[in-house]
Amino acid sequence: MSRALARCQGIDVEQLLTGPTLPELPEVESARAVIERAALGRRIVAVDDTDSYVCRPHLTGQIATALTGRALTVAHRRGKALWCDTATGPLLGIHLGMSGKIVIADPDGTEVDGGDYWEFGRRPGDFRWSRFSLTFADGGMLRLVDPRRLGRVRLDPPLDDLGPDAATISAAELTSALRRGHAPLKARLLDQHALAGVGNLLADEILWRAAIDPARPVNTLTEADCHQLHQVLRETIGDALRDGGVHTLTLMPHRRAGGHCPRDGAELRRTTVGGRTTFWCPVHQAR
Repeated sequence: MSRALARCQGIDVEQLLTGPTLPELPEVESARAVIERAALGRRIVAVDDTDSYVCRPHLTGQIATALTGRALTVAHRRGKALWCDTATGPLLGIHLGMSGKIVIADPDGTEVDGGDYWEFGRRPGDFRWSRFSLTFADGGMLRLVDPRRLGRVRLDPPLDDLGPDAATISAAELTSALRRGHAPLKARLLDQHALAGVGNLLADEILWRAAIDPARPVNTLTEADCHQLHQVLRETIGDALRDGGVHTLTLMPHRRAGGHCPRDGAELRRTTVGGRTTFWCPVHQAR
């Protein structure tokens, strides 16, 4: 399909393939909520697991054999990890990658979706980038729609190494997770073993709100700093969950070359912290 035709259908291909956004905790929670609302308890009669890259390490047909005849019973999330129980069967793990959506379509054409924010939306019935699907006995379907093909579906995904969930972590847990070693603060926030759910964009927003230099060594944080970060973390995630995703947060429109701080008007600095592109204000986030 040409890019011009894609744009006529309301989809900006360049935004999807090269844009800076990706699913973080709020987007994964929206996908989980869609599964909980529209997919649980529906008997699975067919599974398309033919994309061997997305369904690695499973061979084609292995996921289908494990899930056919069963139903999803509970949808879980910790950080950016999403998985579903199947009663006495295996867990079904779904990773959204960098552009994934969960789309649940009913036989009458009604659809609900959750996951990554696509600036120009997705037209109902557009399944060009469907990488995995479940078909239910009533004719409905659950699909992983993923333009970049960086999502993943696997049975019994490893979950033990994930840190506490960023949406529910306590102040004491966060303090313990942050103050070990000498890493830059942003790098520690991005460490999913220490704190599950914060991605690159969310980290920049949290540190901008908290007025803390992203490169500040974690061993210099005080107890008061950690309690402030906990409050800002919870508020920032709450705002993103309420308003529809990380793209709605205050810093996001300014997080670009030549962007200016919406708090004090200073030109934002672009640096690399923990291997990730980082935007921060040299005025109110100075050490």
